[in-house]
Amino acid sequence: MTTELPMVIVIYGTIATALFFDFVNGFHDSANAIATIVGTRVLKPLQAVAVAAIGNLFGPFIFGTAVAATVGNGIIQPEFSTVPAIFAGLIGAIIWDLVTWYFRLPSSSSHALIGGLIGSALAIGGLNAIVQGGVWKTLLFMIISPILGFIAAFGFTIVLRLFFLKSNASKANRLFGKLQIASSLFYSLTHGANDGQKTMGVITALLIAGGFLHSKAFVVPTPVILVAASAIALGTFFGGWRIVKTMALGLTKLKPYQGFCAETAGGILLTSMAWLGVPVSTTHAISGAIMGTGATKRLSAVRWGIGKRIVYAWIITIPASASIGFIVFLIIKVVMGSG
Repeated sequence: MTTELPMVIVIYGTIATALFFDFVNGFHDSANAIATIVGTRVLKPLQAVAVAAIGNLFGPFIFGTAVAATVGNGIIQPEFSTVPAIFAGLIGAIIWDLVTWYFRLPSSSSHALIGGLIGSALAIGGLNAIVQGGVWKTLLFMIISPILGFIAAFGFTIVLRLFFLKSNASKANRLFGKLQIASSLFYSLTHGANDGQKTMGVITALLIAGGFLHSKAFVVPTPVILVAASAIALGTFFGGWRIVKTMALGLTKLKPYQGFCAETAGGILLTSMAWLGVPVSTTHAISGAIMGTGATKRLSAVRWGIGKRIVYAWIITIPASASIGFIVFLIIKVVMGSG
């Protein structure tokens, strides 16, 4: 019993770290869920994060846990998915999230986590420790998702503008102000279904590595869904206001109908990815959608300089968090005296 106790403590400590990452994810990515509705002034910030927190809590129960399975066994090969490797990956993701939060850069928490796990896997077993198909799929959709978000929001906005061309502007704003509350909740549900699942996959992998789960199929237990969803919802409620300013006010000036288009387009994209089990970035999806709907006025309506800063953050997130995860694993290896 005494020999098993330290490992039990390590596993529970790592699960606590995963939940802290989930909280930071919600804190960091609250901008994704509320940026447009705050930018259009349909809801006050506190009201917006309350709606977003509810959506993040219930999203995984509505859209399933296919993304969790991808993260849990589709990034690191099962034989290398040890507790120290997962812990190092989590620390890499948390550190990078806090760095980008400090500099007000809406980087991807999802890719920070995947990067951290890649880094720790490389440290423990080199390229053999990585599920290369899963990593390449993630990298591919890192490029595709903001482009799809941009195109979908651009096209949706154009169609709506044509449909409401002869409508009274004030009446249209009131209508879409109400509709935007629904689209914001929809986007928050899909945000929880995508981002909330990453930590569920990590915790399930930890339980398998620790011998607490013995199922051959990668199935996320209901208590894990509930705890992880609650953690990201709580983080969202407290909100990362530094990034909200960049997303809601920095990229472009939005009207309610544009906010509705951006949230709806982003939510549809995330719904599709959740069902397919592809861990895309919610940050990428909504950033692309905001720029897409803003560009329907004129290209100069989008502050492309800020967009460039966001793109730079996207590009360096996986290498940066992977480097941190790699270093953290080496430190753990030295401290523990073994791999």
